[in-house]
Amino acid sequence: MIYDLFPIQRIAMLSVHTSPLASLGQKKTGGMNVYVRDFTRELARRGTQVDIFTRAVDADEPTIQYDLGCGCRVVNVPAGPLSPLPPDNIVNYLDEFAAGVANFAQMYGVHYDLIHSHYWLSGLVAGKLRQAWGPIPVVHMYHTLGHMKNQIAQSDSELVASVRLIGETQVAHIADRLIAATPSEEDQLIDWYGVNPAKISVLSPGVDLARFEPQPQCRAKKELDIPLNQHVVLFVGRIEPLKGVDTLLRAVAILQQEQPDALKNARVVIVGGDPQAPDAEMARLLQLQRELNLTGVVEFLGARDQSQLPGYYAAADTVVMPSLYESFGMVALEAMAMGTPVVASRVGGLAHLVKDGATGFHFTPRDARELAGRLRLLLTNEPLRQQLAAQAREYARRYEWANIVDRMLAEYAILTEPVPVM
Repeated sequence: MIYDLFPIQRIAMLSVHTSPLASLGQKKTGGMNVYVRDFTRELARRGTQVDIFTRAVDADEPTIQYDLGCGCRVVNVPAGPLSPLPPDNIVNYLDEFAAGVANFAQMYGVHYDLIHSHYWLSGLVAGKLRQAWGPIPVVHMYHTLGHMKNQIAQSDSELVASVRLIGETQVAHIADRLIAATPSEEDQLIDWYGVNPAKISVLSPGVDLARFEPQPQCRAKKELDIPLNQHVVLFVGRIEPLKGVDTLLRAVAILQQEQPDALKNARVVIVGGDPQAPDAEMARLLQLQRELNLTGVVEFLGARDQSQLPGYYAAADTVVMPSLYESFGMVALEAMAMGTPVVASRVGGLAHLVKDGATGFHFTPRDARELAGRLRLLLTNEPLRQQLAAQAREYARRYEWANIVDRMLAEYAILTEPVPVM
């Protein structure tokens, strides 16, 4: 029997609602952007050509961007207005987006061996492209699930639209393989979307150990103009209700009122959002900061470029992730790779990623008093902090991108294995 060789030579990577080149910490930019960017770079290092298709939002951007290097291309596809849109509005332009991808492939004479889609909007586009291109394997990652967001919604305004829930269910049937970041997400796909377990593979995101490498804390503080004797508690992420920043503020207020010595020479730094032009959630947090009398303790810096994050992680004594839900928790992994302990709510991917008492600590989501106790312990016990730091770095090594991509290539191979020719 003879087999046709069918190596993965070119992949269509779909990231419809957000570009891997977008600045982090703004609305709809975060861990998924980092994932698509770094995962693609590692694929390209293996000789796989990748085109990342994302919706064009700026008339001044070129159609093709080569910023990722390694032969990767980011293709900005016109679909709807040339401006940012909420994801639920983008659904109205998916036909136009899919047509734009198909036209690009035809214009440049490109054939793709596999589609890898990210987030439910991209999964729907993958289905449309398969109709245009014929049989082609589709691998999909949700990154976050609408049903899970509904579980932690605190008001009707935070509930996801029904179009998303319907779309996510459709994508579960479109994809040939679903990649879950954690066993918890695998269970959610089975329980809420009725997915056959055989269709799911659990494969976590990775981290760039060269970029996120430990550096002397004193050097990082000096570069950021932070006093050497000042302790730093750091939050990095989008400013939205599910990130739980209000819980962090309340925890700091508890320490300030009941154990002020723990906050002596301490500073809480919030990286994300735009305090100069605050949206509703940022305005709420700034008001809470004033009400809790934390203006001199908590500082909102706004969003920072990814290249600046290692310095902030290195300067921090701990990184706090008080999220109500995280499908994985890329910030936690980056911080641990830097040798910085993480205090995280016991939810979603964080419950698996952060090892309680080994690489940091867990606390109950929304429990400001429990979080305050964890912070006090790390801020006042330097030997413990150093021990957790060393263990965090060592633990993060298993998530090196090379290891993750090896496993993903094995998943691709299963879907594209050669068909026997008689």
